[in-house]
Amino acid sequence: MRITFIGAAQEVTGSCFLLEAAGRRFLVDCGMHQGGREASRRNFEPWPFEPRDIDFVLLTHAHIDHSGLLPRLCALGFKGPIYTTSATADLLSVMLMDSAFIQETEWNRARRERGHGRRHAGRSVELLYTVAQAEACLEQLRGVAYDADVHPHAAVRCRFRDAGHILGSAIIELWLQEGERTCKLVFSGDLGQPGRPIVRDPVPIDEADLLFVESTYGDRLHRPMQETVDELVAVIEDTLRRRQGNIVIPAFALGRTQELLCLLARLRRESRLPPMQVFVDSPMADKVTAITARHPEFLDAETREMLSLRRQPPEGLSIRFTKSVDESMALNRLKAGGIIIAASGMCDAGRIKHHLRHNLGRPECAIVIIGFQAEGTLGRRLVDGEKRVRLFGEEHAVRASVHTIGGLSAHADRDALLAWLRGLRRAPQRTFVVHGEAATACGFADRVADELGWAAEAPAALSHVDL
Repeated sequence: MRITFIGAAQEVTGSCFLLEAAGRRFLVDCGMHQGGREASRRNFEPWPFEPRDIDFVLLTHAHIDHSGLLPRLCALGFKGPIYTTSATADLLSVMLMDSAFIQETEWNRARRERGHGRRHAGRSVELLYTVAQAEACLEQLRGVAYDADVHPHAAVRCRFRDAGHILGSAIIELWLQEGERTCKLVFSGDLGQPGRPIVRDPVPIDEADLLFVESTYGDRLHRPMQETVDELVAVIEDTLRRRQGNIVIPAFALGRTQELLCLLARLRRESRLPPMQVFVDSPMADKVTAITARHPEFLDAETREMLSLRRQPPEGLSIRFTKSVDESMALNRLKAGGIIIAASGMCDAGRIKHHLRHNLGRPECAIVIIGFQAEGTLGRRLVDGEKRVRLFGEEHAVRASVHTIGGLSAHADRDALLAWLRGLRRAPQRTFVVHGEAATACGFADRVADELGWAAEAPAALSHVDL
């Protein structure tokens, strides 16, 4: 058996692992690299395999850093099935089509600005994949139920378990048989923080021979929820009432937007917040909310309340989902009193960039960051305190206040990760720490070795192990 760590190895995005075993070659995840020009370049690099030689793909969840290169994989020759949960399959019909639309839009903009055929940043202007290719990729999805046994091959059995990260997210249990021996591998995918609304807590796993665990927040703890809520209330009160500005919130359309709406409704109902106008400027978030409603079996009471917000919002809370480009552009004329929630969550694409362009330079406004910001992204530069950033090729001064509300993250923090690991009845033979920046992943591997006594390591990108 050979495992190649193609992405999410000492980095957060680009999740992709190649397994060669039992006479088969298959992938776990096929995600897009995110985080500026270098990440974009890597998305165009050839894989260390031929797409046509891959037999099947197992997908943990719908976030683009885990799924975003599936259309390119299919367009370049992969013809096999893509196994994932039924909820993830539904979400991909929105996520991948939106990603493809962004690819085509930015490609057309680049052609207009640079001239067709001219080179930029060391390569010609290329198109990662088209809307048509994304649509064709959806035909290869195979939605399966949580906890059901799936047999992609006679010597391969797998099971998708609830990871508690977003709707449909999964831990993958994988049994590979070679000769008389069976080896069990477990891929954590992205694990959620226990006790959060919208989705259930991550399912504990009892054993694994080889374990692949994420480490996005493996070096830190999330702020307690009460402190997080108090901080959010203070920012909203200060910006809307005292400073008379707008609040711009980059939010992942899948998961974070829905949770934030639940929280704002509860705080308004408790009279902790002033009357508010909330604009969700993300057609994708609207579609994701509708998909969420189709999977009530995975949801809790608070989520069912969220799904009714558009029909019965609490008094003093106006929630408007914008649909058209004209409606989105009209928000640029809003000078005060609005909370604008828009994708993308890392500020590198989508409508959020337009709202930042119109509000970043205004000291009466606030930017509220509620999700992880990968290295190289515009969101990360704002979190790191840069005073000038580039948007649409122009320099913009950062005069708005920038606030990081870390307690709303969809990822398990360090202690939650360790608690999940302690649920295993015995130590894995080897533990591979993935999906974390280099220092974080290596540090978490050391902590796992020190505290749990396990053999743990953080493999580098494009490294492989033979077992």
